[in-house]
Amino acid sequence: MNYIQLLCNSKHFYIDSLFTIEVIRKYNRRGKRKIIRDHQSKLHFMSLSNRFNQIYYEAKGNKWYHYFAVFCRIVLALAFIISAIVKIRGERFAAGLPVNNPMGHYFEALYHTGYYYTFIGIAQLLTAILLLIPRTAFFGALMYFPIILNICILTYAVRFEGTRATTFMLLANLYLLFWDFERIKYILSFKQVKEHALSAREKRLSNKFPFLFFGSVIATIAAIIVINLYLYDIRPGNSPEECANGCPDNSDPKACDKFCDCIYVQGKPLEECLAEYEKAKAKKANQ
Repeated sequence: MNYIQLLCNSKHFYIDSLFTIEVIRKYNRRGKRKIIRDHQSKLHFMSLSNRFNQIYYEAKGNKWYHYFAVFCRIVLALAFIISAIVKIRGERFAAGLPVNNPMGHYFEALYHTGYYYTFIGIAQLLTAILLLIPRTAFFGALMYFPIILNICILTYAVRFEGTRATTFMLLANLYLLFWDFERIKYILSFKQVKEHALSAREKRLSNKFPFLFFGSVIATIAAIIVINLYLYDIRPGNSPEECANGCPDNSDPKACDKFCDCIYVQGKPLEECLAEYEKAKAKKANQ
């Protein structure tokens, strides 16, 4: 009997073999479970994707969604055209806003950036023109998004009164991007479903009014207005008078008056004035 036969007949080899077989079985079971889980995840994703595609092509086949897309394009384009003309003409945007106002600080600094200020106006005008032309509306919406997102975040950061308007504009821009989701899929490398796109174009547009969608739009507008009313304890307003008019309804009117004085008279940054306001409130609470 040679060495290999002795090894095969040994007790240790038998035990090791059983252990190896058991490990392989466990590995196979785990592998099967993982395959099943992966398959279930893919099925779930495909189900969500199919549902989304169904909603999307139903919207594309309804004339009221088309009207709403046109409305969003016109409103967004007009907003940028007005802003662009002011910048291209070399005038300060929102000239009525005091320089000591936090947003006024920003506009004043931006106004003194020379040809960069003009460049922003030209970019906004180009974006608006692209939005108004049906064939280029998608590219206009793509260019619009980073600009309006930046503006929206800025207004919330400085507690500007125009937060509601910029939020509405951002949501309208997102709707336009959703409207051209077929084109975005090429950029995001999603799987294309050409047969749905073709069927959506061949079908006549539905006249059914989407009550649920427009009801959701109205509810969203109302929610944004209400949330912005209670989002901040205090705002600088757009003028000293507007800031002072909000003090009687404030939890600490004296601290509010000091805040307005800090912003518009002393001309301090918003962060410092907010810190002084919080200290005044805390001092009153401890008394």
